Amino acid sequence: MDQEQIKHLWETALGLITTYGISVIGAIVILVIGLWVAGIASRAVTRMMGRSKKIDPTLTGFFASLVKYAIILFTITAVLQKFGVQTTSLVAVVGALGLAVGLALQGTLANFAAGVMLLLFRPFRVGQYVDAGGIAGTVQGISLFSTEMDTPDNVRITVPNGQIWGQSIRNFSHHATRRLDVPCGISYSDDVDKAMEIMKSTVMADSRVLGDPAPTVFVDSLGDNSVNLVARFWCNAPDYWQMKWDSTKAIKQAFDKAGIDIPFPQRMLHVAGGVVSVDQKQKKETKSA
Repeated sequence: MDQEQIKHLWETALGLITTYGISVIGAIVILVIGLWVAGIASRAVTRMMGRSKKIDPTLTGFFASLVKYAIILFTITAVLQKFGVQTTSLVAVVGALGLAVGLALQGTLANFAAGVMLLLFRPFRVGQYVDAGGIAGTVQGISLFSTEMDTPDNVRITVPNGQIWGQSIRNFSHHATRRLDVPCGISYSDDVDKAMEIMKSTVMADSRVLGDPAPTVFVDSLGDNSVNLVARFWCNAPDYWQMKWDSTKAIKQAFDKAGIDIPFPQRMLHVAGGVVSVDQKQKKETKSA
């Protein structure tokens, strides 16, 4: 190889280095800056969203990652353009692929969107007892796609978030206190005022009953067979069911002690020469005989 050929090769190599070297250096600079900005943006999103107590940490991490990878994607696109790669068709292909995946995962994406809304607006939290998506139970975990609940008989149920967000949500643990109504019927021959006083004193004897609002007893309705009374009072939410059971038992025992009857269902039969009272149970036994 003579000097002319060597000189020509050197000039060619030098031209390539000059042409593509600047592009390589520029691409490296763009990549480094892009990764640096992605990290800063991710940490900034985490810091800003972490200041709000209403935003779940799961949602914070998701949005931080979303911002980070979005910036990295734009950085890679800019690097490819630096080397002369036409990214327009590539973006179109990625968009079409994203649309196809979105249509195929329509239900999953709906659950994902519902999960974002649940984590953002927080209609319930872990440990609360709720009725959501037709399922009642204690919330054990909330993810972007589903919510885990334990039923009172200790069965774990995983409910898609789309099912929960699309229906009304009843949160029984949201407030610290709950109102409790204990109904009871007495016969028409009993003293209503006496029965109401017995119910009120029985309820107020329980130390778990809250004094504000004050307990009250009232006549709810005049039924076919009884005068229907209701004892209404407030208690702490965790005590609700145990107080309902205890109060119902205590009122029944107090009525028995005072001689107040809780009547059986009755039917009045009009016959020639008078009126006869027959309870439903006896009537059925008579028919069967």
